Amino acid sequence: AIVPNVYTGSQTCDGGVSVTLVPDASGNGYFNVAVKNRTYRMYPVVTLSGAVRLEDPREGAIWLQMSNKSMMMNQKTGSRLADDCINPAQAAVALAMKKNPQPGILDAPK
Repeated sequence: AIVPNVYTGSQTCDGGVSVTLVPDASGNGYFNVAVKNRTYRMYPVVTLSGAVRLEDPREGAIWLQMSNKSMMMNQKTGSRLADDCINPAQAAVALAMKKNPQPGILDAPK
């Protein structure tokens, strides 16, 4: 159920970083995720939040895709490989969120 929700293709990220997601040729739900001259073979993991999560446990890499942006982290080194990655669908959601912000949980009711 996760695989159809993964945004594929190239995405531009902060700092001039580019991430490319391509479905693995095996057709078994894996993705090849390329960033900074490295390619990771990742598989989808179910999350409670509904965010798309892809993992390469051998390398410690994680791709997190939310409705308005994505990021890639390395759990082994505790570092972000790519931040604020966005594709056209996510850009539309981010713009809608900016135009119609939802109240925070600590905001007083209107």
